[in-house]
Amino acid sequence: MVLHGIRDTTRDIDLGCTSRMADKLESEGYCAEVLRDGSRKIVFSTTIEIFENWIEDRTVLLEGLPVVSIDGMILMKEKLGREKDLEDIRLIKEFGNHRGQQHSAWCVPEVSLP
Repeated sequence: MVLHGIRDTTRDIDLGCTSRMADKLESEGYCAEVLRDGSRKIVFSTTIEIFENWIEDRTVLLEGLPVVSIDGMILMKEKLGREKDLEDIRLIKEFGNHRGQQHSAWCVPEVSLP
């Protein structure tokens, strides 16, 4: 949300990875929790969590970094459904309304990743 300009700061960083990377991290001793959909959440540090195959919609390039689109972020947070995610969805939608645009209108072109 920080890279999209919705928040000024963040308390933590959530990243996505492939199953192959999740296997590697787990084999290196990082703690992995199996989520209800069967994917894993890997606790990389106190401020970084890595989610296996965690992406919805498409990837966009912001500040030179590939990130999930705004619409994808909303879909991901809806799936999590925690109170903090519902609050984030409210902030995202408020940000879009403040800009007077639909969510997908503020996304940059899709990026293809290898």
